[in-house]
Amino acid sequence: MQDFKAIAKEVLELEAKELLNAAHMIGDEMSEATNVIANIKGKLIVTGVGKSGLIGAKIAATLASTGTSSFFLHPTEAMHGDLGMVGKDDAVLAISYSGESEELIKILPHIKRFDIPLIGMARSKESSLGHYSDIFLPLHIEKEACPLDAAPTCSTTLTLALGDALAVCLMKKKNFQKEDFASFHPGGSLGKRLFVKVKDLMLTQSLPIVHETTKLKDAIITMSEGRLGNVLITDKDNKLLAILSDGDLRRALMRDDFSMDATAYEYATKNPKKLDDETLLASDALAFIETYKIQLLAITDKVGTLRGVLHIHHLVEAGIK
Repeated sequence: MQDFKAIAKEVLELEAKELLNAAHMIGDEMSEATNVIANIKGKLIVTGVGKSGLIGAKIAATLASTGTSSFFLHPTEAMHGDLGMVGKDDAVLAISYSGESEELIKILPHIKRFDIPLIGMARSKESSLGHYSDIFLPLHIEKEACPLDAAPTCSTTLTLALGDALAVCLMKKKNFQKEDFASFHPGGSLGKRLFVKVKDLMLTQSLPIVHETTKLKDAIITMSEGRLGNVLITDKDNKLLAILSDGDLRRALMRDDFSMDATAYEYATKNPKKLDDETLLASDALAFIETYKIQLLAITDKVGTLRGVLHIHHLVEAGIK
């Protein structure tokens, strides 16, 4: 009986080994490619066929989402009109492990007519793709993980990894920040985590606010109407002094000196946790809430004037994680 666990482990170890070998062989060509792509005024067009084409499409998507304008062009479509998508300000990244893929090699002379940078990824610089390339990124592997040493496995993994390495180099070159990343990913949990700010989610209207002299019995009515399980206590200038939570109220009931005619301020949490920057990312506010194990976070300006509140339920409902 075959040991598939051992086979899977062997494949991963072999692919990891090939990646490490390639890492040790990275040369100045990566710097050259990075600088050329960073300085073009147009787009980076990625092309390739078969498995290389599939990997190329992923590389183009990664580049486009990390600040380098890029798209994938299939060589066959290029030969039938889509070559018009290539402009004089563009550059091309052509991928073929063998360096001899017929459909790809056919379009290279036409691409060279545009007199734009051509970056090649292939096994050998002596291949047809290598000869056409202005910058050559070698794909060195000893063997494929396929038992027949035929199906692209280690070679496609290395191609994908080199594409990732190129994307990260370009991110560093362009000083690409998480705020830039957010602008390309406005949807989904990733975009929300990187893009949505406190000011986008905080409540500013009909807040349950009482004065520091308000009696507890009146504050409880305000708490019930506010539907946040808390009352915000401010002074005459609307500066936050304390927050009375339902937990504070339960603890107050256990006190011997409990009185409904006492002020809410007497039983409230003084100097509560708050944020004075409403431009902070909502994900960072959620981390703050979870760190201090609170449900309601008051938002103030720099001098303590109440601006709004952020409830943990609103963050969860908005998909902030």
